[in-house]
Amino acid sequence: MVTFTIALVTLIVGYFVYGSLMERIFSPDLKRETPAVKLQDGVDFIPMPTWRIFMIQFLNIAGLGPIFGAIMGAKFGSASYLWIVLGSIFAGATHDYFSGMLSMRHDGESLPELIGRYLGDRTKQVMRFFTVILMVLVGAVFVSGPAALLAGLTPEKFDALFWIIVIFIYYMLATMLPVDKIIGKIYPLFAVALIFMAVGILVMLYVNFPDIPELTDGLQNTHPNADKLPIFPVMFVSIACGAISGFHATQSPLMARCLTNEKYGRPVFYGSMITEGIVALIWAAAANYFFHENGMDESNAGVIVNAITRDWLGSVGAVLAILGVVFAPITSGDTALRSARLIVADFLHIEQKSISKRLLISVPLFLATLAVLIYSLMDKEGFDMIWRYFAWCNQTLSVFTLWTITVYLFLHKKFYWVTYIPALFMTMVCVSYFCLAPECLSLSAPVAYSVGAVMVLISIGVFEAWKRRQ
Repeated sequence: MVTFTIALVTLIVGYFVYGSLMERIFSPDLKRETPAVKLQDGVDFIPMPTWRIFMIQFLNIAGLGPIFGAIMGAKFGSASYLWIVLGSIFAGATHDYFSGMLSMRHDGESLPELIGRYLGDRTKQVMRFFTVILMVLVGAVFVSGPAALLAGLTPEKFDALFWIIVIFIYYMLATMLPVDKIIGKIYPLFAVALIFMAVGILVMLYVNFPDIPELTDGLQNTHPNADKLPIFPVMFVSIACGAISGFHATQSPLMARCLTNEKYGRPVFYGSMITEGIVALIWAAAANYFFHENGMDESNAGVIVNAITRDWLGSVGAVLAILGVVFAPITSGDTALRSARLIVADFLHIEQKSISKRLLISVPLFLATLAVLIYSLMDKEGFDMIWRYFAWCNQTLSVFTLWTITVYLFLHKKFYWVTYIPALFMTMVCVSYFCLAPECLSLSAPVAYSVGAVMVLISIGVFEAWKRRQ
């Protein structure tokens, strides 16, 4: 528990110290009129209280990532703590803060438009397609998990199929209605449930004081399939949302359109990622306790969540905790589709104030999401395959976002190394994973690492050549 405690304190200190540094580098303009004020439309651009925006942003970016991802990442041992802490402070929160602030500076632009603004039109066209595909995958993968959990908490007649239909209907309403009608009202309540769950597990960690891995034990890979799943790069993709996630940058513009002053950017964007890192750290520690007591054989994260909450929080606490796990992915899935609607609207220049124009974009997105969901249900390995592709796409998107921020910082004569180094690191992670993963190229580890290193060197060369032309 010593390593866990140090990691927890480091995350909190990181928000105040490194978060303040990121804020100084960006230099918020407290007198600048924000998109929420300048472009208020009653649908997507709506001023809201900062505390409410923080809760919505936190729930938007959380999903199952900081829980399920952290649980699966915990199988790799104490190295998972390092990645959650260092990734959250120096990569994830920095990535989220700058992407959110850049969107505010450019009238709430969606992520592909921001990427195109700084990386060029060709990259923008690719990212438009890539990001919408990712949003559809998020909408699909964040349905079946919550549906299965709800089916286990309700009478037998309310089976998983029933809850899938209910969740999908909710998706359509949340995507179409003004942001303050559903999202602005119920998200803060769901966020409280998720935070309650994490705080309850945190308290019980110190009450039980379990024997879990420490950094003094070394960073050896404790995964049962360590020979096939090396810490690098697999763990860095498994613990995605708990350290850095490109999906977050697609959600930040939603809240960038609601903030009333740039000074609130650090608590909303940087703070929500640090909060997510804390949730991931708590679940990684709890999972390590579970694995220590029960072995590494269990691979269903939902089973582990259910076992830990029932053991530590009792029946009532377990129900509340499970509901937190249910709400988190549902509220990421609906805002993913809302983001997809806004992304398509941005590049097709279709206004979204009228319901007919929203329907014009939303109906095809709903049909595409439904098609992916049906595939995941019909094929025995469909869900796992979609999840793995989602995880890789998610981290790849973070690479493009980090390079976008790096170019912005250089052009504005700011200290660009704060995102340049994470961009190079995540480039290595994503390329190596694509070469190594069985669902991708399935190459040997030496070859995968070599290709990743070459891509990093090429990225450095291209960036340095671009700098000289500037």
